[in-house]
Amino acid sequence: MPKLYLLLGGNLGNRAIYLEQARERLAKRIGEITSSSSLYETAAWGKTDQPAFLNQVLVLQTMLQPEQVLQVIHAIERELGRERIEHWGARVIDIDILFYEDLVLQTQRLTIPHPQLHMRRFTLLPLAEIAPDLVHPVLDQTSQSLLASCKDELEVNLYEA
Repeated sequence: MPKLYLLLGGNLGNRAIYLEQARERLAKRIGEITSSSSLYETAAWGKTDQPAFLNQVLVLQTMLQPEQVLQVIHAIERELGRERIEHWGARVIDIDILFYEDLVLQTQRLTIPHPQLHMRRFTLLPLAEIAPDLVHPVLDQTSQSLLASCKDELEVNLYEA
């Protein structure tokens, strides 16, 4: 079964509960979660005048195709109260597809691997925690080496509830 790497994040409400609810729904509707990173707290990226985010990377095994995964993710985000009001705005939940095996895909709705993951410490730190040797199929570098060369200086800290 293909391995799917997802980034979960949110900065409104009880962030840890929203991530937990997202994990439960993803496991039921997309596939078994085989690995999950620690939770990390991160200053907002892009639009910085908002609360800090909690982030986590998951690895799932799925029988769904990438477009099907995207549809399920958007449904889960809506169910949990996500409103798409402004780009990079505050949100209760955000679920991004980072990798789908070593697939390279570019459509109008979906780009895999995630086009900005190599520039975001809040993505690379939890990814490197659980998959340090995972090779980016376009950049041909491991997640650990991408983290080491990442120029993003936003603070990313282990979250302690």
